[in-house]
Amino acid sequence: MIKEVRLPEISENVESGEVIDVLVKVGDFIKEEQSIVEIETEKATFEVPSPASGKVIEINVKEGQKVKVGEVILKVETEVSAPEKKEPVPLEQKTATVKKPEQKPAQKAQAEEAAEVQDQAETTEEKPRPATIAVSASPSVRQLARELGIDINDVSGSGPKGQITLDDVKEHAKRIISSGPMLSASTQSRPLPDFTKWGDIERQPMTAIRRIISETLSYTWANVPQVTQYDEADITELERFRAEYSKKVEQAGGRLTITSIAMKVVASALKVFPKFNTSVDIETQEIIYKKYYHLSVAVDTDRGLLVPVIRNVDKKNILQLSVELTELAQKTRDRKISPEEMLGGNFTISNLGGIGGTNFAPIIYWPQVAILGLARARQKAVYINNILQPRLILPLSLSYDHRIIDGTEGLRFLRWIVEALERPFTLAMQETEQTI
Repeated sequence: MIKEVRLPEISENVESGEVIDVLVKVGDFIKEEQSIVEIETEKATFEVPSPASGKVIEINVKEGQKVKVGEVILKVETEVSAPEKKEPVPLEQKTATVKKPEQKPAQKAQAEEAAEVQDQAETTEEKPRPATIAVSASPSVRQLARELGIDINDVSGSGPKGQITLDDVKEHAKRIISSGPMLSASTQSRPLPDFTKWGDIERQPMTAIRRIISETLSYTWANVPQVTQYDEADITELERFRAEYSKKVEQAGGRLTITSIAMKVVASALKVFPKFNTSVDIETQEIIYKKYYHLSVAVDTDRGLLVPVIRNVDKKNILQLSVELTELAQKTRDRKISPEEMLGGNFTISNLGGIGGTNFAPIIYWPQVAILGLARARQKAVYINNILQPRLILPLSLSYDHRIIDGTEGLRFLRWIVEALERPFTLAMQETEQTI
Protein backbone atom coordinates (compact mmCIF):
# COMPACT_ATOMS: atom_id res chain seq x y z
CA MET A 1 0.00 0.00 0.00
CA ILE A 2 1.35 3.43 -0.95
CA LYS A 3 0.88 6.09 1.76
CA GLU A 4 1.29 9.79 1.06
CA VAL A 5 2.96 11.60 3.96
CA ARG A 6 1.75 15.19 4.07
CA LEU A 7 2.90 18.20 6.07
CA PRO A 8 0.66 18.02 9.15
CA GLU A 9 -1.15 20.88 10.86
CA ILE A 10 1.75 22.72 12.46
CA SER A 11 0.16 25.16 14.86
CA GLU A 12 -2.36 27.95 14.95
CA ASN A 13 -1.74 30.73 12.41
CA VAL A 14 1.01 28.73 10.65
CA GLU A 15 0.06 27.41 7.22
CA SER A 16 3.44 26.70 5.61
CA GLY A 17 7.13 26.10 6.30
CA GLU A 18 10.49 25.97 4.57
CA VAL A 19 12.36 22.68 4.17
CA ILE A 20 15.71 23.01 5.94
CA ASP A 21 16.87 19.42 5.48
CA VAL A 22 15.57 16.13 4.06
CA LEU A 23 16.55 13.44 6.56
CA VAL A 24 15.80 10.33 4.46
CA LYS A 25 16.51 9.06 0.93
CA VAL A 26 14.60 7.08 -1.65
CA GLY A 27 15.00 3.41 -0.79
CA ASP A 28 15.36 3.98 2.96
CA PHE A 29 13.27 1.85 5.31
CA ILE A 30 11.79 4.13 7.96
CA LYS A 31 9.90 3.49 11.16
CA GLU A 32 6.79 5.18 12.48
CA GLU A 33 7.63 8.43 14.31
CA GLN A 34 11.07 8.56 12.64
CA SER A 35 12.03 12.11 11.60
CA ILE A 36 11.88 12.57 7.82
CA VAL A 37 12.33 16.30 7.18
CA GLU A 38 13.32 19.39 9.15
CA ILE A 39 10.96 22.34 8.70
CA GLU A 40 11.43 25.98 9.63
CA THR A 41 8.29 28.07 10.13
CA GLU A 42 7.75 31.63 11.24
CA LYS A 43 7.74 30.43 14.85
CA ALA A 44 10.23 27.58 15.19
CA THR A 45 12.33 24.87 13.58
CA PHE A 46 11.25 21.27 14.12
CA GLU A 47 11.44 17.77 12.64
CA VAL A 48 8.41 16.12 11.05
CA PRO A 49 7.90 12.46 12.09
CA SER A 50 6.63 9.75 9.74
CA PRO A 51 3.09 8.53 10.52
CA ALA A 52 3.88 5.04 9.18
CA SER A 53 6.66 2.49 8.73
CA GLY A 54 7.81 1.30 5.33
CA LYS A 55 10.06 1.99 2.35
CA VAL A 56 10.53 5.49 0.96
CA ILE A 57 9.66 5.28 -2.74
CA GLU A 58 9.39 8.97 -3.62
CA ILE A 59 10.45 12.31 -2.11
CA ASN A 60 8.44 15.33 -3.20
CA VAL A 61 10.35 18.15 -1.52
CA LYS A 62 13.90 19.48 -1.49
CA GLU A 63 16.00 21.75 0.69
CA GLY A 64 14.90 25.39 0.50
CA GLN A 65 11.42 24.57 -0.82
CA LYS A 66 8.36 26.15 0.79
CA VAL A 67 5.69 23.59 1.66
CA LYS A 68 2.10 24.27 2.68
CA VAL A 69 0.14 22.32 5.27
CA GLY A 70 -1.44 19.34 3.54
CA GLU A 71 1.09 19.05 0.71
CA VAL A 72 2.81 15.72 0.07
CA ILE A 73 6.30 15.43 1.53
CA LEU A 74 7.07 11.89 0.43
CA LYS A 75 5.48 8.53 -0.34
CA VAL A 76 5.99 5.32 1.63
CA GLU A 77 5.26 1.73 0.64
CA THR A 78 3.91 0.40 3.92
CA GLU A 79 3.65 -3.29 3.04
CA VAL A 80 7.41 -3.66 2.57
CA SER A 81 9.47 -4.78 5.56
CA ALA A 82 13.04 -3.69 6.16
CA PRO A 83 15.66 -6.39 5.36
CA GLU A 84 17.24 -8.07 8.33
CA LYS A 85 20.68 -6.91 7.26
CA LYS A 86 20.84 -3.34 6.07
CA GLU A 87 22.40 -3.07 2.64
CA PRO A 88 24.42 0.01 1.70
CA VAL A 89 22.37 2.54 -0.21
CA PRO A 90 23.47 2.71 -3.87
CA LEU A 91 25.10 5.97 -4.84
CA GLU A 92 22.57 6.63 -7.60
CA GLN A 93 19.73 6.58 -5.02
CA LYS A 94 21.16 9.51 -3.06
CA THR A 95 19.49 11.95 -5.44
CA ALA A 96 15.89 12.38 -4.38
CA THR A 97 13.13 12.63 -6.95
CA VAL A 98 11.68 16.10 -6.73
CA LYS A 99 8.14 16.63 -7.86
CA LYS A 100 5.99 19.68 -7.87
CA PRO A 101 3.69 19.65 -4.81
CA GLU A 102 0.21 18.35 -5.61
CA GLN A 103 -2.51 20.93 -5.41
CA LYS A 104 -5.76 18.98 -5.70
CA PRO A 105 -5.47 17.08 -2.39
CA ALA A 106 -4.60 20.32 -0.58
CA GLN A 107 -7.55 22.11 -2.15
CA LYS A 108 -9.84 19.25 -1.22
CA ALA A 109 -8.60 19.39 2.38
CA GLN A 110 -9.24 23.13 2.52
CA ALA A 111 -12.77 22.68 1.16
CA GLU A 112 -13.50 19.97 3.73
CA GLU A 113 -12.12 22.21 6.48
CA ALA A 114 -14.37 25.06 5.32
CA ALA A 115 -17.42 22.76 5.47
CA GLU A 116 -16.43 21.66 8.95
CA VAL A 117 -16.12 25.29 10.04
CA GLN A 118 -19.67 25.97 8.82
CA ASP A 119 -20.99 23.01 10.83
CA GLN A 120 -19.15 24.20 13.93
CA ALA A 121 -20.48 27.73 13.47
CA GLU A 122 -24.08 26.43 13.54
CA THR A 123 -23.60 24.31 16.68
CA THR A 124 -21.33 26.51 18.80
CA GLU A 125 -22.66 27.90 22.05
CA GLU A 126 -21.43 31.38 21.17
CA LYS A 127 -23.60 33.76 19.15
CA PRO A 128 -21.62 34.85 16.11
CA ARG A 129 -22.83 37.56 13.87
CA PRO A 130 -24.99 36.34 10.97
CA ALA A 131 -22.56 37.97 8.53
CA THR A 132 -19.68 35.93 9.97
CA ILE A 133 -21.37 32.62 9.15
CA ALA A 134 -21.74 33.62 5.49
CA VAL A 135 -17.99 33.68 4.78
CA SER A 136 -15.75 30.63 4.46
CA ALA A 137 -12.68 30.71 6.72
CA SER A 138 -10.95 28.31 9.09
CA PRO A 139 -10.89 28.93 12.89
CA SER A 140 -7.23 30.06 12.77
CA VAL A 141 -8.03 32.59 10.04
CA ARG A 142 -11.01 33.95 12.00
CA GLN A 143 -8.89 34.26 15.16
CA LEU A 144 -6.17 36.20 13.33
CA ALA A 145 -8.80 38.56 11.95
CA ARG A 146 -10.23 39.11 15.45
CA GLU A 147 -6.78 39.77 16.92
CA LEU A 148 -6.00 42.31 14.18
CA GLY A 149 -9.36 44.01 14.64
CA ILE A 150 -10.52 43.11 11.12
CA ASP A 151 -14.11 42.30 10.15
CA ILE A 152 -13.81 38.94 8.39
CA ASN A 153 -16.69 39.94 6.10
CA ASP A 154 -14.57 42.76 4.63
CA VAL A 155 -11.83 40.37 3.47
CA SER A 156 -11.80 38.98 -0.07
CA GLY A 157 -11.00 35.27 -0.24
CA SER A 158 -8.47 33.88 -2.73
CA GLY A 159 -8.84 30.21 -1.73
CA PRO A 160 -11.02 27.51 -3.29
CA LYS A 161 -14.64 28.67 -3.67
CA GLY A 162 -13.71 32.05 -2.20
CA GLN A 163 -12.34 30.69 1.09
CA ILE A 164 -10.43 33.30 3.09
CA THR A 165 -6.82 32.36 3.88
CA LEU A 166 -4.29 33.70 6.38
CA ASP A 167 -2.52 35.57 3.58
CA ASP A 168 -5.81 37.26 2.64
CA VAL A 169 -6.21 38.58 6.18
CA LYS A 170 -2.58 39.74 6.35
CA GLU A 171 -2.83 41.53 3.00
CA HIS A 172 -6.06 43.19 4.10
CA ALA A 173 -4.35 44.38 7.30
CA LYS A 174 -1.41 45.75 5.31
CA ARG A 175 -3.75 47.75 3.10
CA ILE A 176 -5.50 49.22 6.13
CA ILE A 177 -2.22 50.15 7.83
CA SER A 178 -0.66 51.66 4.71
CA SER A 179 -3.76 53.70 3.86
CA GLY A 180 -4.66 54.83 7.37
CA PRO A 181 -3.17 57.52 9.65
CA MET A 182 -1.47 54.89 11.84
CA LEU A 183 1.78 55.03 9.83
CA SER A 184 3.18 58.37 8.77
CA ALA A 185 5.26 58.88 5.65
CA SER A 186 8.41 58.77 7.78
CA THR A 187 7.64 55.26 9.08
CA GLN A 188 6.62 53.67 5.78
CA SER A 189 9.09 51.66 3.71
CA ARG A 190 11.53 53.78 1.70
CA PRO A 191 13.90 52.70 -1.07
CA LEU A 192 17.48 52.16 0.08
CA PRO A 193 20.41 53.96 -1.50
CA ASP A 194 22.87 52.05 -3.68
CA PHE A 195 25.42 51.00 -1.05
CA THR A 196 27.75 49.56 -3.70
CA LYS A 197 28.78 53.12 -4.57
CA TRP A 198 30.78 53.23 -1.36
CA GLY A 199 32.17 49.70 -1.15
CA ASP A 200 31.56 45.96 -1.33
CA ILE A 201 28.36 44.52 0.15
CA GLU A 202 26.82 41.10 0.70
CA ARG A 203 23.08 40.35 0.74
CA GLN A 204 21.66 37.52 2.85
CA PRO A 205 17.97 36.54 2.94
CA MET A 206 16.12 36.87 6.24
CA THR A 207 15.23 33.53 7.80
CA ALA A 208 11.58 32.66 8.38
CA ILE A 209 11.99 33.24 12.12
CA ARG A 210 13.71 36.60 11.56
CA ARG A 211 10.88 37.66 9.23
CA ILE A 212 8.15 36.87 11.74
CA ILE A 213 10.08 38.62 14.54
CA SER A 214 10.30 41.68 12.30
CA GLU A 215 6.61 41.58 11.40
CA THR A 216 5.44 40.97 14.98
CA LEU A 217 7.55 43.72 16.52
CA SER A 218 6.64 46.18 13.75
CA TYR A 219 2.94 45.45 14.30
CA THR A 220 3.29 45.87 18.07
CA TRP A 221 5.28 49.09 17.76
CA ALA A 222 2.75 50.61 15.33
CA ASN A 223 -0.44 49.49 17.09
CA VAL A 224 0.20 49.16 20.83
CA PRO A 225 0.74 52.33 22.93
CA GLN A 226 3.55 51.00 25.07
CA VAL A 227 4.89 52.46 28.31
CA THR A 228 8.04 51.32 30.13
CA GLN A 229 8.68 51.86 33.83
CA TYR A 230 11.90 51.15 35.69
CA ASP A 231 12.80 50.13 39.23
CA GLU A 232 15.52 48.37 41.22
CA ALA A 233 15.44 45.44 43.62
CA ASP A 234 17.95 44.76 46.40
CA ILE A 235 18.60 41.05 45.85
CA THR A 236 21.42 40.67 48.36
CA GLU A 237 19.39 38.29 50.52
CA LEU A 238 17.92 36.59 47.45
CA GLU A 239 21.43 35.80 46.24
CA ARG A 240 22.15 34.06 49.56
CA PHE A 241 18.91 32.12 49.14
CA ARG A 242 19.95 31.16 45.60
CA ALA A 243 23.41 30.03 46.72
CA GLU A 244 21.88 27.90 49.48
CA TYR A 245 19.61 25.94 47.14
CA SER A 246 21.65 25.98 43.90
CA LYS A 247 23.40 22.63 44.51
CA LYS A 248 20.12 20.89 45.22
CA VAL A 249 18.69 22.22 41.96
CA GLU A 250 21.82 21.18 40.03
CA GLN A 251 21.48 17.65 41.38
CA ALA A 252 17.95 17.60 39.94
CA GLY A 253 19.26 18.63 36.51
CA GLY A 254 18.56 22.36 36.50
CA ARG A 255 20.10 25.74 37.30
CA LEU A 256 18.67 28.02 39.96
CA THR A 257 18.71 31.39 38.18
CA ILE A 258 17.15 34.78 38.76
CA THR A 259 14.87 34.01 35.80
CA SER A 260 13.43 30.84 37.33
CA ILE A 261 12.86 32.66 40.64
CA ALA A 262 11.30 35.63 38.82
CA MET A 263 8.90 33.26 37.07
CA LYS A 264 7.47 32.17 40.40
CA VAL A 265 7.19 35.78 41.54
CA VAL A 266 5.48 36.91 38.31
CA ALA A 267 2.95 34.06 38.42
CA SER A 268 1.93 35.19 41.90
CA ALA A 269 1.82 38.84 40.81
CA LEU A 270 -0.50 38.02 37.89
CA LYS A 271 -3.06 36.67 40.34
CA VAL A 272 -2.93 39.90 42.33
CA PHE A 273 -2.99 42.08 39.19
CA PRO A 274 -5.19 40.16 36.68
CA LYS A 275 -5.06 42.90 34.02
CA PHE A 276 -1.48 41.88 33.26
CA ASN A 277 -2.73 38.39 32.38
CA THR A 278 -5.01 39.53 29.56
CA SER A 279 -5.23 40.22 25.84
CA VAL A 280 -7.21 42.90 24.00
CA ASP A 281 -9.92 41.96 21.48
CA ILE A 282 -10.20 45.06 19.32
CA GLU A 283 -13.11 43.74 17.24
CA THR A 284 -15.42 43.16 20.19
CA GLN A 285 -13.88 45.89 22.39
CA GLU A 286 -13.33 43.34 25.15
CA ILE A 287 -10.51 42.43 27.51
CA ILE A 288 -9.84 38.68 27.66
CA TYR A 289 -8.91 37.61 31.20
CA LYS A 290 -7.00 34.32 31.28
CA LYS A 291 -7.43 31.90 34.17
CA TYR A 292 -4.15 30.08 33.55
CA TYR A 293 -0.55 31.18 34.08
CA HIS A 294 1.76 30.27 31.18
CA LEU A 295 4.95 32.35 30.95
CA SER A 296 7.10 33.00 27.88
CA VAL A 297 10.84 33.20 28.52
CA ALA A 298 13.21 34.81 26.01
CA VAL A 299 16.07 32.48 25.00
CA ASP A 300 19.11 33.69 23.06
CA THR A 301 19.88 31.38 20.11
CA ASP A 302 21.95 31.51 16.93
CA ARG A 303 18.67 32.22 15.06
CA GLY A 304 17.61 35.13 17.24
CA LEU A 305 15.67 35.63 20.45
CA LEU A 306 13.00 32.91 20.74
CA VAL A 307 10.32 32.66 23.40
CA PRO A 308 9.35 29.12 24.48
CA VAL A 309 6.52 28.80 27.00
CA ILE A 310 6.46 27.15 30.43
CA ARG A 311 2.91 26.26 31.39
CA ASN A 312 1.09 26.35 34.73
CA VAL A 313 3.91 28.19 36.47
CA ASP A 314 1.68 28.86 39.47
CA LYS A 315 1.38 25.11 40.14
CA LYS A 316 5.14 24.38 40.14
CA ASN A 317 7.80 25.09 42.73
CA ILE A 318 11.10 26.83 42.02
CA LEU A 319 13.02 23.57 41.74
CA GLN A 320 10.61 22.25 39.09
CA LEU A 321 10.68 25.55 37.21
CA SER A 322 14.50 25.65 37.26
CA VAL A 323 14.78 22.15 35.81
CA GLU A 324 12.10 22.73 33.18
CA LEU A 325 13.57 26.10 32.14
CA THR A 326 17.07 24.59 31.78
CA GLU A 327 15.77 21.74 29.62
CA LEU A 328 13.51 23.96 27.50
CA ALA A 329 16.25 26.54 26.87
CA GLN A 330 18.66 23.84 25.68
CA LYS A 331 15.96 22.29 23.53
CA THR A 332 15.36 25.70 21.93
CA ARG A 333 19.05 26.24 21.17
CA ASP A 334 19.33 22.72 19.72
CA ARG A 335 16.42 23.46 17.31
CA LYS A 336 14.31 20.71 18.84
CA ILE A 337 11.56 23.00 20.08
CA SER A 338 8.14 22.45 18.49
CA PRO A 339 5.87 25.31 17.34
CA GLU A 340 3.29 24.34 19.96
CA GLU A 341 5.86 24.90 22.71
CA MET A 342 6.19 28.51 21.53
CA LEU A 343 2.49 29.34 21.82
CA GLY A 344 0.08 30.21 24.60
CA GLY A 345 2.22 32.44 26.80
CA ASN A 346 0.45 35.15 28.82
CA PHE A 347 3.43 37.24 29.97
CA THR A 348 7.12 37.36 28.95
CA ILE A 349 10.32 37.57 30.98
CA SER A 350 13.49 38.69 29.20
CA ASN A 351 16.77 38.45 31.13
CA LEU A 352 19.77 40.12 29.48
CA GLY A 353 21.84 40.15 32.67
CA GLY A 354 24.10 37.38 31.42
CA ILE A 355 25.28 39.66 28.60
CA GLY A 356 25.56 42.96 30.46
CA GLY A 357 24.11 46.43 30.18
CA THR A 358 22.49 48.66 32.76
CA ASN A 359 18.83 48.57 31.68
CA PHE A 360 16.60 48.28 28.61
CA ALA A 361 13.03 48.82 27.42
CA PRO A 362 11.66 45.50 26.08
CA ILE A 363 8.91 45.48 23.44
CA ILE A 364 5.67 43.70 24.34
CA TYR A 365 5.30 40.25 22.77
CA TRP A 366 1.85 40.68 21.16
CA PRO A 367 -0.92 39.60 21.85
CA GLN A 368 0.35 39.76 25.44
CA VAL A 369 0.01 43.07 27.26
CA ALA A 370 3.21 43.20 29.34
CA ILE A 371 6.84 42.08 29.51
CA LEU A 372 9.38 42.17 32.34
CA GLY A 373 13.04 42.92 31.61
CA LEU A 374 15.90 41.93 33.92
CA ALA A 375 19.33 43.54 33.49
CA ARG A 376 22.66 42.70 35.14
CA ALA A 377 22.76 42.98 38.93
CA ARG A 378 25.61 45.16 40.27
CA GLN A 379 27.10 45.99 43.64
CA LYS A 380 26.09 49.42 44.89
CA ALA A 381 26.70 51.35 48.09
CA VAL A 382 23.37 51.82 49.88
CA TYR A 383 22.56 53.56 53.18
CA ILE A 384 20.83 51.19 55.61
CA ASN A 385 20.11 52.60 59.06
CA ASN A 386 22.52 55.46 58.25
CA ILE A 387 25.29 52.99 57.49
CA LEU A 388 26.72 52.72 53.99
CA GLN A 389 26.70 49.06 52.93
CA PRO A 390 27.46 47.17 49.70
CA ARG A 391 24.27 45.68 48.25
CA LEU A 392 23.51 43.68 45.12
CA ILE A 393 21.01 45.71 43.06
CA LEU A 394 18.98 44.28 40.17
CA PRO A 395 17.60 46.75 37.55
CA LEU A 396 14.10 45.88 36.31
CA SER A 397 11.96 47.30 33.50
CA LEU A 398 8.27 46.71 32.84
CA SER A 399 6.68 47.50 29.46
CA TYR A 400 2.88 47.35 29.25
CA ASP A 401 -0.08 48.14 27.00
CA HIS A 402 -1.32 51.56 28.05
CA ARG A 403 -4.76 50.95 26.49
CA ILE A 404 -5.82 48.82 29.46
CA ILE A 405 -3.08 49.33 32.07
CA ASP A 406 -2.63 52.74 33.68
CA GLY A 407 0.66 54.08 34.98
CA THR A 408 -0.35 53.65 38.60
CA GLU A 409 -1.23 50.00 37.98
CA GLY A 410 2.05 49.43 36.19
CA LEU A 411 4.02 50.94 39.05
CA ARG A 412 2.15 48.92 41.69
CA PHE A 413 2.74 45.71 39.74
CA LEU A 414 6.47 46.42 39.42
CA ARG A 415 6.79 47.42 43.08
CA TRP A 416 5.04 44.16 44.08
CA ILE A 417 7.66 42.19 42.14
CA VAL A 418 10.51 44.23 43.65
CA GLU A 419 9.27 43.66 47.19
CA ALA A 420 8.81 39.92 46.55
CA LEU A 421 12.39 39.62 45.26
CA GLU A 422 13.69 41.52 48.26
CA ARG A 423 11.98 39.09 50.67
CA PRO A 424 13.26 35.60 49.80
CA PHE A 425 11.81 34.34 53.08
CA THR A 426 8.36 34.86 51.56
CA LEU A 427 9.40 32.76 48.57
CA ALA A 428 10.67 30.05 50.88
CA MET A 429 7.34 30.05 52.73
CA GLN A 430 5.49 29.63 49.41
CA GLU A 431 7.73 26.73 48.52
CA THR A 432 7.01 24.85 51.75
CA GLU A 433 3.56 24.08 50.36
CA GLN A 434 5.10 22.31 47.38
CA THR A 435 8.43 21.26 48.95
CA ILE A 436 11.43 22.76 47.28
